[in-house]
Amino acid sequence: MARVAFKPTSSLARKQDTVNLATMKPAVVETKGRHDPCVVPRAVPSVEACVACVLADAKLRAAADRA
Repeated sequence: MARVAFKPTSSLARKQDTVNLATMKPAVVETKGRHDPCVVPRAVPSVEACVACVLADAKLRAAADRA
């Protein structure tokens, strides 16, 4: 079992160029205040991948120590 914690992701407070998908014309997005995206959908696959890398590294280190 492992415990995982995530730092909240921050909103970018500067103007960004984008495209309005309804009109297909250039637009500008500017964030006012905090609008943190939800990272939950990406959390599980990210943590699983990190744990897999750590376990693979541990196995390779153990094999190298035996050689």
